[in-house]
Amino acid sequence: MNYTPITDLNLPELQIYKQLRDNAFSADNSFIADSPKVINKLLETSIQVKSIFATQEYYDTYKDLIASKNIPQLFVADKTLMQEIVGHKIHHNAMMHGIRPEPTPLNELGKNIIMLDEISSTENIGSIARSAAALGVNSFLVPKQGPHPYARRALRVSMGHISMLQTHLYDNIFETLATLKKQGYTIFAAEVTPESIPLSTLKLPEKWVLLMGHEGKGISEEILEVCDTTVKIEMVEGVKSFNVSIAASILMYQFKQKGGKV
Repeated sequence: MNYTPITDLNLPELQIYKQLRDNAFSADNSFIADSPKVINKLLETSIQVKSIFATQEYYDTYKDLIASKNIPQLFVADKTLMQEIVGHKIHHNAMMHGIRPEPTPLNELGKNIIMLDEISSTENIGSIARSAAALGVNSFLVPKQGPHPYARRALRVSMGHISMLQTHLYDNIFETLATLKKQGYTIFAAEVTPESIPLSTLKLPEKWVLLMGHEGKGISEEILEVCDTTVKIEMVEGVKSFNVSIAASILMYQFKQKGGKV
């Protein structure tokens, strides 16, 4: 493998590693991933990799995996120099610049879908993606106006497992829900209302969508009206809710156990 040793902090090809805000990558649809575990998980997929920026130790440890990919540029620097270029302390020894995979068309998603409405936390995006991958809910629907599932923090929290999911970014939630209904999905909204069905008694069809709402506001009345059913997790009196990623994990697990198939 041909490595490029780094001595010049201002090398143009390295400037992308300074731009860690997600909106810096919208123009060319790329992303930055960090930490060996996340990068290695992504290297096991067909994702296009533009470059890796890492220490020689990383390259030596994972040389077979790296050699199996056609990566145009492999930059080498010690950890101190990496930190100078990135601009803050790092707790790992590898970063990667890649291209986000093309979204899966809505009509090609699986029979079980986890759908997010206005989730504001990038970490929650990643946590829900990791749980979905672990539980076999392999289709992930997120709004275009929210955090991207291939944002750096989402990738890190998901440990790269977002790459196991079919992901679709939607524009209009009402139009998207209407289309999913026409395709035979039943829409379950996770929300506590007087009409909500307790999770323990829920009956599931083969094709379902589980819709999770905003961390603070939940799901609006307007959206609830177009969903088929609301479902709630039974909790002890005095506790109003779970963190959205915890709630999503509990619901997805129970949905899969109750008969929804991928």
